[in-house]
Amino acid sequence: MTDNTKRKLGFGAAFLFFILGIIFWGGFNWAMEKTNTLEFCIGCHEMKDNVYQEYKPTIHYSNRTGVRAECPDCHVPKEWIYKVIRKIQASNELYHHFIVKDVDTPEKFDAKRLELAKHVWAAMKDTDSRECRNCHNFESMNPKFQRPRARKQHLNAFETGQTCIDCHKGIAHKSVRKLLTDEELENLEAPNPAFIRKVPEMYKAGLKEVEAMDAEKAAKEKAEKEKAREAAKAAKEAEKKRIEAAVAAALATQGAGAASGGEAAAASPAAAAGEGFGVNWDNAPEREITLFYPSQTSIEWVLNGRDHGGARPFVKGGDRCFTCHDKETADMGKKMVTGEKAEETPIPGKRGSIPVKVQAAHDADNLYLRFEWEGTDHVPVPFVEGGKMDPENPMKIAFMLATDDVEFADRAGCWGTCHHDARNMPHAPDQATLDASEAAKVIDLKNGVTKYLKESRTKIEVKGRRGKKRGGWDKLKSPEEISELLKSGIFMDLMRYKSGKGETENGYVLEQRHMSGGGELLANAHKEGNTWVVEMKRALKTGKPGDVDIEPGKLYNFGFAIHDDYSNGRFHHVSLGYKLGLDNGEAEINAVGK
Repeated sequence: MTDNTKRKLGFGAAFLFFILGIIFWGGFNWAMEKTNTLEFCIGCHEMKDNVYQEYKPTIHYSNRTGVRAECPDCHVPKEWIYKVIRKIQASNELYHHFIVKDVDTPEKFDAKRLELAKHVWAAMKDTDSRECRNCHNFESMNPKFQRPRARKQHLNAFETGQTCIDCHKGIAHKSVRKLLTDEELENLEAPNPAFIRKVPEMYKAGLKEVEAMDAEKAAKEKAEKEKAREAAKAAKEAEKKRIEAAVAAALATQGAGAASGGEAAAASPAAAAGEGFGVNWDNAPEREITLFYPSQTSIEWVLNGRDHGGARPFVKGGDRCFTCHDKETADMGKKMVTGEKAEETPIPGKRGSIPVKVQAAHDADNLYLRFEWEGTDHVPVPFVEGGKMDPENPMKIAFMLATDDVEFADRAGCWGTCHHDARNMPHAPDQATLDASEAAKVIDLKNGVTKYLKESRTKIEVKGRRGKKRGGWDKLKSPEEISELLKSGIFMDLMRYKSGKGETENGYVLEQRHMSGGGELLANAHKEGNTWVVEMKRALKTGKPGDVDIEPGKLYNFGFAIHDDYSNGRFHHVSLGYKLGLDNGEAEINAVGK
């Protein structure tokens, strides 16, 4: 064979291998892409009849932009080497499909669902949610278009090393996150220092833009309120002059006897206008706080990561409820009042939130608070005879004060007093159990478990492991220990006004709710049309057990609740926790000197 023939054969062989390589490579890539489509993924009934049906109603399938994330977008890497590895791993699925057949019915699939989900979650955690970030780039996020809670959590993700899957499980399929054990949840959602990122300048700029927008909105609302206040003031002045003119006319025609009655009539508008304590509220800053229907979201619910996605930043990061939820309380209340979340006995037609204008003032001796909000039409409660839980009181309003010595008060306000085993809550014990308990010899349980602080118990069950009831109503500390807590300032100062008889109560919460024993609380409440206006006056320092002494230069944890429409117990509207101070610019509720 000549050299020329050898060269031709070598060239021919090389060309043949080149063509075969192209065919093989093309066929391989064709097969790779063919198995990388939605149609292929739902080709077997296990996927089509189960997860595909769950995926179709989600935003990843259909949304306002028309951009669809299909199965491979989330479950198959884009990088070639990782894609090949994933395809090799997927061959195991053929074994389960053709041989074992352990997910070929909805019942079998559900039995394996948690195991399958844990595999996916672990893979996403290991890769820093790589497939999520193909579309959702952290560095491209604009906080301007995010809710306050999302802004805060994404900032946490940058700074602590959280990744997408830590928070966003179950967004395309049935969520089984709650089936994880506490240990599994803790390990899976723990921050990874390797994922810490520098906060992008664009994100920082977006946060500043949001702050500017919020400031502009606040200034506009303040101007509108000022305009409305001036209009109301002018109307009030006109009404006063009208009454004075009428009184003068009566005096002229009826003589001195009418003067006495005229003076009484002239005094009435001042009292009705809420000026009983002599505070000029026009000079006091106001804050609108939206109270919301809390349903059965106890402090145990707040602390449990399976119930509350913000449990970790709340407990370990010290985040306040206010930080994430202040601007979404109306949405939260709507979700719960309708029974969509954490409510077993919804009241049809009950409003989910109440916007309340709050003002505070003080003098050398007293704190003054003013609350103003719109009333509501009566909505009968279907599970209460007569439809009114508290027929004697159309409205009750209460507020609590605490120092940072009370655990969680700095983050949650008065939320720490609400427990999963209180009356009308999911784990409330029956009356027979209460009556037979040792605790009944120490605290009043005749009408169920009232509010209490965890510091008054030896143990609080938060997670409800192995079927345990959550809370700690029967784990009382000794009377001596509780007395020492009270002396040390470990309590929630509680004050309440009841509209039925115009009664006030000043007590505190520790081992139970005490509705008396505090200093004098005065209230001046009335309705202007359909608007409730309530003023309260309380000494800064009373010297009474269970009363918080209020001093300049300090911040106090403040929360309040309104029982409107004859409601009672937990069926009220509550605030998040806020900071109250005297002439303190850092306070969310700043009591100014009168």
